[in-house]
Amino acid sequence: MLFRNRFLLLLALAALLAFVSLSLQFFHLIPVSTAKNGVSSKSRKRIMPDPVTEPPVTDPVYEALLYCNIPSVAERSMEGHAPHHFKLVSVHVFIRHGDRYPLYVIPKTKRPEIDCTLVANRKPYHPKLEAFVSHMSKGSGASFEIPLNSLPLYPNHPLCEMGELTQTGVVQHLQNGQLLRDIYLKKHKLLPNDWSADQLYLETTGKSRTLQSGLALLYGFLPDFDWKKIYFRHQPSALFCSGSCYCPVRNQYLEKEQRRQYLLRLKNSQLEKTYGEMAKIVDVPTKQLRAANPIDSMLCHLCHNVSFPCTRNGCVDMEHFKVIKTHQIEDERERREKKLYLGYSLLGAHPILNQTIGRMQRATEGRKEELFALYSAHDVTLSPVLSALGLSEARFPRFAARLIFELWQDREKPSEHSVRILYNGVDVTFHTSFCQDHHKRSAKPMCPLENLVRFVKRDMFVALGGSSTNYYDACHREGF
Repeated sequence: MLFRNRFLLLLALAALLAFVSLSLQFFHLIPVSTAKNGVSSKSRKRIMPDPVTEPPVTDPVYEALLYCNIPSVAERSMEGHAPHHFKLVSVHVFIRHGDRYPLYVIPKTKRPEIDCTLVANRKPYHPKLEAFVSHMSKGSGASFEIPLNSLPLYPNHPLCEMGELTQTGVVQHLQNGQLLRDIYLKKHKLLPNDWSADQLYLETTGKSRTLQSGLALLYGFLPDFDWKKIYFRHQPSALFCSGSCYCPVRNQYLEKEQRRQYLLRLKNSQLEKTYGEMAKIVDVPTKQLRAANPIDSMLCHLCHNVSFPCTRNGCVDMEHFKVIKTHQIEDERERREKKLYLGYSLLGAHPILNQTIGRMQRATEGRKEELFALYSAHDVTLSPVLSALGLSEARFPRFAARLIFELWQDREKPSEHSVRILYNGVDVTFHTSFCQDHHKRSAKPMCPLENLVRFVKRDMFVALGGSSTNYYDACHREGF
């Protein structure tokens, strides 16, 4: 009897300890503070590293895998979140193309063997992949702006061509499109079932990878869309500056930024040693190897789990990769501190941001055109926009990155319109320079449209210094 009582006591004690442990974990994970409007303070997800889930120090391999953005489970996102009395008016989506084959090769090595045909039973897979291929094969007569009409609508080479979108890249944007469909169409009814061509605005650069990425997202968003309603405009500039691309001061900022990058590289003796080792392995001058931008090819090997190349002199290995990637991360950190890139970004991003607020303002007037805008672009498109918005903590655009501007109307005050900014599903509205303090004065989980308009029309030029009050004067001011 004594033994039985002791056993029951121990059992009860163990159960109590387990309950306390689980309770502590539960209350650690679930926030207890709540904002005035009922939205949890944790709902504004951070874009800084999370100490619970990320390495305590910068890990170049971890950062590289985030950049790869390998499709796995469906991600959580904050798009479309707003109080019930807010109505979604329009959505403006900026994407980087999906995973691609390298633009450069490591000299005297075999190209990584990546298959750029789309195969349903090969990972990564998406349920709509076969239907996407079938639908693209019916669009050969689609009417796109020249020269887009001469580009293939989906990747289809057994050995990828340079810069070609891969199956991974297609799946990444099918996932993006389906996620946005679930939120903006099924939940918020942004477009009617009988949507018309003028309710979409589609624009892409003249690269097959951007056109195909845009089509993959669009197919996930509007499955089996009517080809007659789809028209992609061609954008010759990666900055999407249309007729406002000539900007001498912007180019001067870029030259100074490139000079900063060069000087930082000269100071990194470990980086130069690594380039020297790799150059000996592939038997070329160090300068030639550096010019071949080996990190681009090495990232492809990492993202597709392909071994780094070897020659009779040895193998390029993970330690080489870590040194080069670590330098990239250090370069991004110094870039934020020196702020030369910020000057380039403010002038580089102004035209596309100005187009966006113009589209938003027309929507506030009740216009029903261009309710969903999609810009299919590059890292060199998104990066200046992120920097110009003041999102200095945001990571460099990964493959299939998405930056979204949402325009909302307050049903209780129909004349009031607000915006939300989201980067890869994270609400970064209150990280932007034009709205970082607004939430301290308002319980609304978004920012007044006027703040964004004032930023684009005036504050972007104020941030550049000088007396310029418009884009043309800022681009041509003397004495910079």
